[in-house]
Amino acid sequence: MESQIESAETSNQESSQEDNPDPERMRREQALRLSRSRVLQQLEVSHNPRHREMLNQALTDLEAQLAQLN
Repeated sequence: MESQIESAETSNQESSQEDNPDPERMRREQALRLSRSRVLQQLEVSHNPRHREMLNQALTDLEAQLAQLN
């Protein structure tokens, strides 16, 4: 998985700067989206109410951070 991410980052860096105005912002957004998908997967299988509450709070925080980027 890491090699795929590195490969994607390398190809993104090779594209022109006009296509990729802020690579750090894009990496941050990608990391947040990945974290969000992991939290959603955990919510699907979690049955413990306290754990679900923690995951829902994490999801809310991640979505707020994503909204700030956009």
